Amino acid sequence: MIIDGKAIADSIEQEISSKIAGEVFHRRPGLAVVLIGELAPSHAYVKMKKKGCDRVGINSYIYQFDENISEHDLLSTIQDLNGDEKIDGILVQLPLPDHILPHKIFASIDPGKDIDGFNPVNMGKILLGMSDGFCPCTPLGIKLLFEKLSIDLTGKNVTILGRSNIVGKPLAALLMQNSPGLNATVTLAHSKTKDLQAVCHRADVLVAAIGIPQFITREYIKQGAVVIDVGINRVDDPDAKTGYRLVGDVDFHSVFEKCSLITPVPKGVGPMTIASLLLNTWTSFRRRI
Repeated sequence: MIIDGKAIADSIEQEISSKIAGEVFHRRPGLAVVLIGELAPSHAYVKMKKKGCDRVGINSYIYQFDENISEHDLLSTIQDLNGDEKIDGILVQLPLPDHILPHKIFASIDPGKDIDGFNPVNMGKILLGMSDGFCPCTPLGIKLLFEKLSIDLTGKNVTILGRSNIVGKPLAALLMQNSPGLNATVTLAHSKTKDLQAVCHRADVLVAAIGIPQFITREYIKQGAVVIDVGINRVDDPDAKTGYRLVGDVDFHSVFEKCSLITPVPKGVGPMTIASLLLNTWTSFRRRI
């Protein structure tokens, strides 16, 4: 069965929209997005996030800078946003120029406004199982998928392919927590994992976040497994209007008949990431007011 991530994300957005419209506040929630440079994918992602804000009633503020902005000036902007009362969430769009250190930027964001969940304080709270921080949006979106589909991970073998700070590491910490619906036995695999195919084949749930187009084929999949494809890759396609098409890290057509559930690309994990961003912004707003 194909998991309709867009439909689930739409339902979450509707819940947020109803809550914002259903109560009287002195202001609307506010999200600040910091965008640096002219990379087309970054601009496309920011545009999607702004549209999401518009759909649910969150005010979005785009702060765009030239790629030559100094680290000092960027840190100064973030400090201003930390103190801005109309801003509930701060998001710095990745990737950053080479002369700016991401970990330094993330550490400068007020943890209470860090709706991307990359500040070390929020990362630490995930490891400690604390619920008052913010979880990175893609891991949170995947967790929400499991909840909405009533998939109980207790005791299940979950293999996450990819150890990034954005997806792999926080997702592993999240799914292994001693909480209802979680309690998974998590394997975090990566490019140095020996006998990777065998490791993946043991998984009841496989999360592919390796960033290689259609890397996962049916040989990697256990019969009846749940497959969550995080990858969004552009591959050349002369028949497409754009000259390319989007594919995941999973070879969908090869894997489809072998798994019990699978997310497509697009309309799988991507919409859930946006919905989680909006949910985190709403949560920050409620805490701050």
